[in-house]
Amino acid sequence: MKLDSPILITGAGGFVGRNLTLTLRTAGYTDLLLFEKDDTLETLADYCRRAAFVVHLAGINRPTDPKDFYTGNTGLTETLLSLLEEAGNKAPVLVTSSIQAELDNDYGKSKRAAEDAIFAHGEKMGSPVYVFRMEGVFGKWCRPNYNSVVATFCHNIARGLPIQVRDPEYSLPLVYIDDVVQCILDAFEGKVVTEGSDRPICRIHPVHTTTLGHLAQTIQGFAQGRKTLACPDMTPGSLEKKLYSTFLSYLPQEDFAYPLDMHCDDRGSFTEILRTPERGQFSVNIIRPGITKGNHWHHTKNEKFLVVKGRCATRFRLPEDDKVIEYVTDGEKLEVIDIPCGYTHNIQNLGTEDAVVFMWANEPFDPDHPDTFFLPV
Repeated sequence: MKLDSPILITGAGGFVGRNLTLTLRTAGYTDLLLFEKDDTLETLADYCRRAAFVVHLAGINRPTDPKDFYTGNTGLTETLLSLLEEAGNKAPVLVTSSIQAELDNDYGKSKRAAEDAIFAHGEKMGSPVYVFRMEGVFGKWCRPNYNSVVATFCHNIARGLPIQVRDPEYSLPLVYIDDVVQCILDAFEGKVVTEGSDRPICRIHPVHTTTLGHLAQTIQGFAQGRKTLACPDMTPGSLEKKLYSTFLSYLPQEDFAYPLDMHCDDRGSFTEILRTPERGQFSVNIIRPGITKGNHWHHTKNEKFLVVKGRCATRFRLPEDDKVIEYVTDGEKLEVIDIPCGYTHNIQNLGTEDAVVFMWANEPFDPDHPDTFFLPV
């Protein structure tokens, strides 16, 4: 939904605010009223007069004085609402709260009081209000060593720093930043998932539940995967896929690149890029001019060859047949060649420069069960 009038976002420079603001801008929203902690109340009053939709994200998570919970969470919310009321602005108001609003601690009580103020404002002004109680939010740009264990684990593990896992079985409900932003966007159209009737609480969906120990193990596996070449579970919507995207965003800028183990000889080189238990193995084969590689066949293993540089001939023969089948491909017109099981096959560089061939096999190479049998084409 495209709003014609301004959207006010408090806490626009924070974790959720930054992700929301950039998402809105990429979607074409240009009239954004971004309020941050260093802005004045006069600025906020002006924004409250003009806003057509209010997204209230600003708050305090870890103050030095517990009293600041009430100033930064309850007090700021009440100030925002009073400015809207003074302006007679009945714009919808969305606030992000926490599941800790159900707990008897200073942070939870300050969030609950802010929720009360939002609901009272909605009744007084007749304005739509959306109170989102969120689980632990994780994703890119979250501040480590602050209030997100995912951010801290990703930051430390990416740098080889130690982490603390006090209780491996401790249960963690988590929501991903992209899902949080999407639920906020849905609220622009009034499409929210709620619970309760008299004071409906909006919920982010989906919620992923894991344990502290499993979280640590998973993120440590991401770091090890740069050596083992193991690819995480990329099932759409899976927690592991979202955690992996998050982990990569915490890599030190000088560590984006990492070396691979090149198997080199006089014929060229073979380098594995990535391996997965269910989607096979990806690799790059460099072939010197005139060199032929392969001359083997498989019972079940199958492959795909893609010449991306140079000109190569890929040849096939059934083990008990003299007929040779040949395909010539080059990097000027990309064509994938399927390598069916049961055919001995090879690939020869027909050019005068090194050929580069991208290869995929349906299973990672297992030296204990290679399923590879030498037989010249």
